[in-house]
Amino acid sequence: MVQFVHPSRDDITLEGILEALSDPMRLRIVRALVAQQGCMSCTEAAPCPDMAKSTLSNHFRILRQAGLVMTSKKGVEHRNVIRLDDIEARFPGLLKMILGFYDAEKAG
Repeated sequence: MVQFVHPSRDDITLEGILEALSDPMRLRIVRALVAQQGCMSCTEAAPCPDMAKSTLSNHFRILRQAGLVMTSKKGVEHRNVIRLDDIEARFPGLLKMILGFYDAEKAG
């Protein structure tokens, strides 16, 4: 059985978050998870439908290692949820600011 490793709240770093979100596809995945406010499978959160599963898995691995998502297995699906409480506790307002900046860039 697959065991996912997630950093503890105290091990989430600013550098790790910023590095993970520096990729546009991972940023889109996080935006989808935040908008959903719930649990999504990898394919539901995929930024584009034709992305290879191996590429998508790699994106989720990086997000998981950075502490941005919590992944669990339900049947054959990997379910992901954004770790908003942990991120907000470590870096208050950071994710909201990053996503707000991204939205402003798209609009302007």
